[in-house]
Amino acid sequence: MAKKKRSEITNIFLNGRQVGSHPDGRSLAKRLRERRRMNELSSQVNIYYNLRLNELHILTDKGRVRRPYVVVEDGKSRLAPGVLARIKNNELSWHHLVKMGIIEYLDAQEEENALIALDEESLTSEHTHLEVDPANIFGVVAGVLPYPEHNSSPRITMACAMAKQSLGIYSTNFGQRYDTRGYVMYYPQEPMVQTRLYKALNLKEKSAGQNCIVALTSYHGYNMADAIVVNRSAIDRGLHRIAMFKTYETEERMYPGGQKDIIELPTPEVVGYRGEESYKNLAEDGIIMPESDVYGKEVLVGKTSPPRFLEEISVFGTVEEKKRESSLSLKTGEKGKVDSVLITEGPSGNRLVKVRVRSIKVPEIGDKLASRHGQKGVIGLKVSQEDMPFTSKGITPDLVVNPHAIPSRMTAGHLLETLGGKAGAIGGMLMDATAFSGNTEEQFKAILKKNGFNEFGEEVLYDGITGRMIKSKIFIGNVYYQRLHHLVSNKMHVRSRGPVQLLTHQPTEGRAREGGLRFGEMERDCLIGYGASMLIRERLLEESDKTTLHVCIDSGCVATPDFTQNKNYCKLGQSDDSEPVEMSYAFKLLLDEIQSLCIFPRIILKDKS
Repeated sequence: MAKKKRSEITNIFLNGRQVGSHPDGRSLAKRLRERRRMNELSSQVNIYYNLRLNELHILTDKGRVRRPYVVVEDGKSRLAPGVLARIKNNELSWHHLVKMGIIEYLDAQEEENALIALDEESLTSEHTHLEVDPANIFGVVAGVLPYPEHNSSPRITMACAMAKQSLGIYSTNFGQRYDTRGYVMYYPQEPMVQTRLYKALNLKEKSAGQNCIVALTSYHGYNMADAIVVNRSAIDRGLHRIAMFKTYETEERMYPGGQKDIIELPTPEVVGYRGEESYKNLAEDGIIMPESDVYGKEVLVGKTSPPRFLEEISVFGTVEEKKRESSLSLKTGEKGKVDSVLITEGPSGNRLVKVRVRSIKVPEIGDKLASRHGQKGVIGLKVSQEDMPFTSKGITPDLVVNPHAIPSRMTAGHLLETLGGKAGAIGGMLMDATAFSGNTEEQFKAILKKNGFNEFGEEVLYDGITGRMIKSKIFIGNVYYQRLHHLVSNKMHVRSRGPVQLLTHQPTEGRAREGGLRFGEMERDCLIGYGASMLIRERLLEESDKTTLHVCIDSGCVATPDFTQNKNYCKLGQSDDSEPVEMSYAFKLLLDEIQSLCIFPRIILKDKS
């Protein structure tokens, strides 16, 4: 027998490390897989033969993503009818199927050597494996979405991201929990159109949305560009209404020297006393009573702390210890009712108080809604039921969505769900929207036709304001809509005046710090383009960090104020002549920083005339 060339010998790798060679790698891979199916090799082992490089990789390391498949031999599935009957009789479990070599797990590399069929009908002699269920191609979140195979992939990604932001019942014991923030929907519903995975995960126990009647049409321009028109009467009846729970906590901290905080009702002698009005809801122990109404900056738990320095000298020269006010209060701009109070011990053994505040969030203009197809939008208008369009049977839509949202996004699944939801509501059944194997459009059409409806889901609607028939038919049906936690009431922010930064004297940034709205470079460029110079002056100087400094006429440097003699003097100038100059405080800061680099900037003053 002729000796094989070096290039014909297969190199064998175990977890990426070469361990030997073999004259025929392909047959070795086949034999190893047979051994694995006979349970002589661990089911955790994966074998991958790279024909191009003539390498055999045996993989046993951790962290490989593996998926189960049904083994196919000679174009026939090993999961025969007899085996299925034994599974139904509970004679065989999943573990048995893996041991018997009927099911095997492949990782990403061994999948390269496999040809996998979606269903038994499409099996050929070339196929090596069969999907257990085609819907397994999707993960847990995408598997819950209806008809994902009818949508474009970016929309599926968006729908997955938004399903995580949807508000429903996040936990069935929310009443006993003190989460930092939690949202609970008043009337959550399970979707009319759902997948088998939705049922398997028992998600109806923790639903996060409601079935809405949705009409696809424009409404006087109020649902342009992804805005949604909502039936105000439906909101009044509880559509997408949620309760927000927010927990505030404070602890009696220990300090070096044996001092500690005390939770109590602060007295007027305490340094930083906020006035009687701020403590009006507190009980005698300094803790707020449940079901009290609270508004921004009102105290929830009264607390006093020892002074920052161990002892302070009073006006009369005696040494005394003064308490500091360090109460827990509600954040600015928030309001609600105290839901419950928990008094317990912290990890360090000190007294810990948690106050849970409840506020009802009714859908308002600007709140975000989304279907399970990545079709997100904000409420653009709330319309009373009598002004909404209605069908001949008196059905009024809860939402009016713009039809322009559908063609460019290619979310045919949204339309299919609308049709399926309508058929399910009329037929009194839940519809199956599992990927690749759910109910079909033909089935929905048959139900609608049988019940006297247009098979395409279109109906004649009448204008609620004029009462006239709308000329074109409008597509209307049931869609499961989720309310997302981007709420206007949690984001709305405005200020006229407020805190400024110590360094630049410019307004602080962010809603939490009562900050201003940033007027950036691009906004400034727009005003320059318009020639609105006085508006630029107002935004960037008057409303920001305007300051008046005295500048020495002789030397051109900033004069130093002398408060005892009530005049300004210059260290370098020959005279005390100085003039007040209006400037941005940031410019004054720049001059100071330039001076710190041993450069002497001067401001040369000239007469205005």
